[in-house]
Amino acid sequence: MRSIRVETSAATILLTEAPEPKVRDRKTGEIAEDAVSGETLMSLGVVYIEDGESSLVKVVVPESGVAEGSALGAPVALPGLVALPWESTFNGQQRHGIAFRAAAFTPAVFPAFAGASA
Repeated sequence: MRSIRVETSAATILLTEAPEPKVRDRKTGEIAEDAVSGETLMSLGVVYIEDGESSLVKVVVPESGVAEGSALGAPVALPGLVALPWESTFNGQQRHGIAFRAAAFTPAVFPAFAGASA
């Protein structure tokens, strides 16, 4: 599957849902793991704001990439953010979407506003 790098330098990203283990199978409660490293994957919610538009996005990061101490509503950085297009068939119906994955989730600062004076 092809991954598409997401440029975040012009965006404001705010934490909307605290990181929690990503569930692979809802019926069994199995927790998702990275296919290569075997590390537990964490899911978090963010609002991605750029060019006056916003989107609520779920992002998956490895457990070792989760920084402690970010409060809901706080700005965060998502280094290595990529979009992963996917599709599957469920009960005979074709489904598709975009999954987002980052190398880490770290606290950030609000970007300086253009024209602001000190």
